[in-house]
Amino acid sequence: MMQSNQPTAPINPCFQDVLVLIKGAGDLASGVAYRLKRAGFPLIMTELPAPLMVRRAVCFGEAVYQGQTTVEGITARRVDSPEAARQLAWSTEIPVLVAPEADIAARLSPQVLVDAIMAKRNTGTSIHDAALVIALGPGFTAGVDCHAVIETNRGHFLGRVIYRGQAEPDTGKPGPVRGHVADRVLRAPAAGHVDPRARIGDPIRRGQLIAVVGGAELRAPFDGVLRGLIHPAVQVAPGEKIGDLDPRGVPEHCWTISEKSLAVGGGVLEAILAGEVVRK
Repeated sequence: MMQSNQPTAPINPCFQDVLVLIKGAGDLASGVAYRLKRAGFPLIMTELPAPLMVRRAVCFGEAVYQGQTTVEGITARRVDSPEAARQLAWSTEIPVLVAPEADIAARLSPQVLVDAIMAKRNTGTSIHDAALVIALGPGFTAGVDCHAVIETNRGHFLGRVIYRGQAEPDTGKPGPVRGHVADRVLRAPAAGHVDPRARIGDPIRRGQLIAVVGGAELRAPFDGVLRGLIHPAVQVAPGEKIGDLDPRGVPEHCWTISEKSLAVGGGVLEAILAGEVVRK
């Protein structure tokens, strides 16, 4: 299993007063958090009580279920109050605050807010929530409801910072990997909870049983590695995304942050360093 050999960076004195709040703690949000924590920013992440993460092995939001989790040498810990989150924000760990309420930015008063919920629409973020508001992907307009948008669509513009306008629209399709597109996303065959019959990181053969949902079987459409599977505590609907099958067959990919997430994280880091909040 490949892991980062780098020790967790302490808070950079230059960023001591730049508290970053990241709304969401899923795949892309965790790539952002990794970049910022390695750079030495104090930060807090927020999540729902039952996150819908699929790539749980590389999501800091897994701390909601496990109490704590470590991704590439950085540990995230669940906290249940804004006060506990602020106490941990300046440590080498990342606090993950279970906070579904919309007014959490007002309660935490961050200098930078990053909306990484990835709902493909604005669920309540305002350009007035912080001195610098950054949003990931479609659903936001830079200069209107945030100061900057980061492109999340795979391709030439991935990770670029947009200061006027919007990111590319959602295609509704995952990026192709070795000729596999829609079929590499595993979807619930029925309503219910996911009863896993394989673990993240397992090699999978075509036709192998991966999970049972509401009594219906989910079998692998091709050979690969199970890169993600939604937590059994989540109630899912028919057709909902519940897993990720990687045809490249490299188990290490399951335990390390993707190139897409790191590219998006780099865009957020650029937007923060270019902003007025760091220069003051």
